[in-house]
Amino acid sequence: MARQNPFDKRRQRVRTSIRQRGGDRPRLSVHRSGRHIYVQVINDADGRTVASASTLEKEARAKTGATVAAAQEVGRKIAERAKAAGVTRVVFDRGGFLFHGRVKALADAAREGGLEF
Repeated sequence: MARQNPFDKRRQRVRTSIRQRGGDRPRLSVHRSGRHIYVQVINDADGRTVASASTLEKEARAKTGATVAAAQEVGRKIAERAKAAGVTRVVFDRGGFLFHGRVKALADAAREGGLEF
């Protein structure tokens, strides 16, 4: 078996813990890169994406890239889109990223937008 790097191990540990504790709630999955931040609400029971948002979208792309302000805007968008799809309670999947900076800003904005986690 190939050896996993520490980031992959942490991501797997976080995701396994979420699946055990989350029950039937959808998962708010976050991925960030050096240039952008992406978020999806995923229904694991059906295996489909309910809502998504990122800094790659046209209106967000014109402003900024991977900043805390951009993450807050993406958090507000995902909350709005998830509520429109009928989802209000989710489980936060930080995807192995530390809960700090852009990830924390996105989570706080999503909470302010009406998502519960």
